[in-house]
Amino acid sequence: MGKIVAIGGGEMRFHETLPIDRYIVEFANIENPKLLFIPTASNDAKGYIDTVKAVYGEQLGCEVDTLCLVDQDISDETIKNKILPSNIIYVGGGDTVKMMEIWRTKKVDQYLKEAFTQNIVLSGLSAGSICWFLEGHSNSSIETNRDGWWDREKVIGLGLISANHCPHYNENGHETFDDNMLYEEVPGIAL
Repeated sequence: MGKIVAIGGGEMRFHETLPIDRYIVEFANIENPKLLFIPTASNDAKGYIDTVKAVYGEQLGCEVDTLCLVDQDISDETIKNKILPSNIIYVGGGDTVKMMEIWRTKKVDQYLKEAFTQNIVLSGLSAGSICWFLEGHSNSSIETNRDGWWDREKVIGLGLISANHCPHYNENGHETFDDNMLYEEVPGIAL
């Protein structure tokens, strides 16, 4: 059985998620765990990468590596060799639809499923929360993608958690999630 920590929201750079971040490190049950940050949903934003390195590396004692996929031609073997030796995988927030398209093209989805079977801690915020579920719904009004919304459409995730998911339930659009859940045959989890 795998380990997943799904986070609804909060700003890591302002330490809003620090108690959860500490829990993720403890959940790995290893001293100085290897954490792989996957910032695909944020277009591999450098500021986000720097924040993860500061929090998880400097403050929480992890050995932090990053898997950038948006503008880099990275081999299948390199992707596999970054994901599978990790103790923790942390997926950042952003555009879930784009992230899942890139992951499926580059086989990241397959390696993350394998990581799940190896008890690697899978974690993430927003898009990094949705990805572990069957389907996800998010339309956070804090930031917008090219269409003006984050993931207004239903996003197909990895299916490691057999439920639909809404990570930003307290923000705009939770009514859509509620309406969708009336007609779904699987449970829904909102954060």
